[in-house]
Amino acid sequence: MAEKLGFDILLKGNNLTRLFAGMGVALRISVISVVISLGLGLVLGTFLSMKKPVLNAVFSVYLNIVRFMPQLVLLFIVYFGATKAMSINLEAEPAAVIVFSFWGIAEMADLVRAALISIPVGQYESSMALGLNTLQTYVYVIIPQAIRRLIPQSINLVTRMIKTTSLVMMIGIVEVLKVGQQIIEAGRKTSPNAAFGVFATVFLMYFLVCWPISLISKKLEKKWENGYG
Repeated sequence: MAEKLGFDILLKGNNLTRLFAGMGVALRISVISVVISLGLGLVLGTFLSMKKPVLNAVFSVYLNIVRFMPQLVLLFIVYFGATKAMSINLEAEPAAVIVFSFWGIAEMADLVRAALISIPVGQYESSMALGLNTLQTYVYVIIPQAIRRLIPQSINLVTRMIKTTSLVMMIGIVEVLKVGQQIIEAGRKTSPNAAFGVFATVFLMYFLVCWPISLISKKLEKKWENGYG
């Protein structure tokens, strides 16, 4: 059965180890990009919620570029275009981190902005009436409520970023999909059904990474619902 489904090729040589190593590369790029995106996105989103016309106009252009241009095109522009045009010696992994962070910051900032402005004005006014200053109002009243609204969308963004790192194979990074293709090509004659076994394993790897994140999100949502009514 294993041979029929193509899983046997994973037990040959160090193929399975190579696949895990490739997944490690994808996760390294994902984790760095996610950390940068969440951190800078939170800061930018908070400023955007203050409704400064110039800042919001500039951000609108930035967000539209991110949403309308495919990430693969951005990868090509940064890695193949900008590096040659500016004579910059940029490795593939840093280029991928720049592109995914550029995308993630915009998406995260928009989520934070939407979460903050969705809080009723009365919450701000009541906090001020109780003697809280602006910082205390955000820390003790606004942010806890905004987090509850932000958690599901931000988790969705994180999982999308993890899955989209599969595009980095297009600029020569040997991540999990690239390794999978190499294994399939090398075993084309001895394991003609290798594609199913390899890609099913890759699917399982991504699932095992993203599923726990989703579970954590649901647990946090339930915790805050119980904590804040």
